[in-house]
Amino acid sequence: MGTTSVTALDPITWVREPGRPATAEIAGLDDLPTALSWLAEAEPALRAALHEYGTVFLRGLPIGSVEDFGLVRDTLMRGRTPYREKATPRSDFGNGVFSSTDLPAAQSIRMHNENSYTLTFPGLLMFACLIAPPEGGATPVADCRAVLQSLPAELVERVRRTGWMLYRSYSEHISTDWQTAFGTDQKSDVEQYCAENLIDCRWQPDGHLRTSQRRPGLISHPVTGAEVWFNHMAFWNEWALDDELRETLIDEFGRDDLPFNTGFGDGTPLTREDLAALDEAYRAATVRQTWRPGDLMLVDNILNTHGRDPFRGDRRILVAMGEPVELTDCAPTVAPAAGPVADAGGEAAR
Repeated sequence: MGTTSVTALDPITWVREPGRPATAEIAGLDDLPTALSWLAEAEPALRAALHEYGTVFLRGLPIGSVEDFGLVRDTLMRGRTPYREKATPRSDFGNGVFSSTDLPAAQSIRMHNENSYTLTFPGLLMFACLIAPPEGGATPVADCRAVLQSLPAELVERVRRTGWMLYRSYSEHISTDWQTAFGTDQKSDVEQYCAENLIDCRWQPDGHLRTSQRRPGLISHPVTGAEVWFNHMAFWNEWALDDELRETLIDEFGRDDLPFNTGFGDGTPLTREDLAALDEAYRAATVRQTWRPGDLMLVDNILNTHGRDPFRGDRRILVAMGEPVELTDCAPTVAPAAGPVADAGGEAAR
């Protein structure tokens, strides 16, 4: 493994192996009260490591239940962040604890910053393993500082000027319905939320909903000042779909009714080549650690993206989201808006 075991009384020694996040294995934490006491004392060191590495991985904690995880969360996390504009299925275990995702085991989840499309998003994500799958199922992470540095300059500058667009179509047939996504069955509630959060919402003749929102694709960390690549552009772009599935969905529903799509902030679509460049930048920056029961992973949601590897067998990973951050506190390069705006070079394309 390469991890170095230390006792709960020792300073934390982070091991950095190629391809793995900063990891520490702590010995001597045999019961939850002892672990909670150690975590409270170690919190400043954990936070400093998070600002340096973006993700820290702890082994040797006696986390065996949802209740245990909730107590760990309350020890380390300064406030909770609600899950807004829901996009993927999760199990809600109560007390602000969720499953990491309930998408099929064979499906990988691309890199993304949690809720990058909202005006207030979690600054800290916390994952814990109750059941480790026998094969696959890691939660990979990637340093958004490194991603930004390795992307083509032209792509970066375009996003710096225009931001990025998210388009969603809410339908009970092929995606999350609007009632689930917004947590209401009242159209007026959705309209009010969208107005308050700079989202263009349009009801279609059959009753389903389309939305669009422009967000900055580059922001700066409010504590460290580091500029990062922060968005869902690759995760939800049409070119990220399997080619056959993409063609089938477009033929059946039309491009405007894909569950998700993304583009540049002036409305120009991404090309297949743009997506390939994004994928390569994420791939080069990605690290992962195999889950074991009791493992705890802390992710700075601004400095690091996260995803999920496919797996076989049983897997139970818990997640909590907290320490809400306002977009306005992150020096966005583009102001958020409800729809695409013209780039300096011309009119909005959509």
